[in-house]
Amino acid sequence: MGVFSRMSDIINSNINAMLDKAEEPEKVVRLIIQEMEDTLVEVRSAAARAIADRKELERRVEYARRESDEWQRRAELAINKGRDDLAKAALVEKKHTDTAREALQGQCHEVELGLAKLNDDIAALQGKLADAKHRQKSFELRHHTAANRLKARSRTHDERINNALGRFEHYERKLEHMEGRVEAYDLGKQRDLDREFADLETNDHVEAELAALKERMGSETAAAKE
Repeated sequence: MGVFSRMSDIINSNINAMLDKAEEPEKVVRLIIQEMEDTLVEVRSAAARAIADRKELERRVEYARRESDEWQRRAELAINKGRDDLAKAALVEKKHTDTAREALQGQCHEVELGLAKLNDDIAALQGKLADAKHRQKSFELRHHTAANRLKARSRTHDERINNALGRFEHYERKLEHMEGRVEAYDLGKQRDLDREFADLETNDHVEAELAALKERMGSETAAAKE
């Protein structure tokens, strides 16, 4: 598993756990950065171990090279002394030493490749970490601003609603008061109207009685003359 795959698994696991607990977004961002910093420490530690391994392998390669040269010198010395048997034995040892040295060189090459990969990982991780820290500041600022705006908007909307309702109730009371005054005037007018109609009915009754009285008195006067 690669460094970044492992880091991604750890971060996603912790983020999901925090989101399940409804943690604040800033905490999630800080956790991501902390995980990246911890991973960077681990990668640097791995690189330090790889450098130490490379140095040790390089020392062993150099030792094997010197040992091979020594066996070569001994083989040449044996030939000069007419000891072909010793020369052959020295060349056999030289062959073993060269084989071991080649194996060590192969290991050293693998360590070099691994170290180059770790170096790339460190550079990439440092870039991602720097970007994350930069974005963290922007994220926190945006979140705080949004939270404050939301709180202000919520408070403003509540106040506006309350104010609107208060004004509505105020004007409703004023309207009811006006309607009451109108009804009061109408009640007065209704009484005046009733009185006028009563007066008209009384006048009609009086006129009728007056006419009847005149007719009766006229009849009586006519009877008296006869």
